[in-house]
Amino acid sequence: MPEQNEKMKLTHLSTSGDASMVDVSAKPQVLREARAEGVIRLSSSTLALIESDAISKGNVLATARLAGIMAAKKTGELIPLCHPLPITHCEVQFEIPDTRDRITITSTARIIAGTGIEMEALTAVSIAALTIYDMCKSVDKAMTIEGIHLVWKRKNP
Repeated sequence: MPEQNEKMKLTHLSTSGDASMVDVSAKPQVLREARAEGVIRLSSSTLALIESDAISKGNVLATARLAGIMAAKKTGELIPLCHPLPITHCEVQFEIPDTRDRITITSTARIIAGTGIEMEALTAVSIAALTIYDMCKSVDKAMTIEGIHLVWKRKNP
């Protein structure tokens, strides 16, 4: 295991090594934004069903968008050491490439706070992808969710 210097210290561990919530009460309240992205791979025939609103469970992308936004708002309840945050904005977007073999899911979240918002953006993408999977699993057994990652995060003092 590599030696840890001060910059590599894990912030969610107490000095005794126990899981611990980071105290952000002294951090300045600034605008913070994050963008996350992920992909759900599916068949072109499943994509055609989604686009024609022919999936029996309903409008897949509208439902996935709503699920992603709702999940971002609940991130502090889902991930044990995340702070519960009153997010000020979250959007979930979908892009279908010309290859018609996947849907790229992007989420952007925003807040004025003393801690970051990247977990909320990542959660929105994850739950939107899982919602698409759930709604389409009866017609496409080969779907895969992959590549969920943070694209960028920033804060504006």
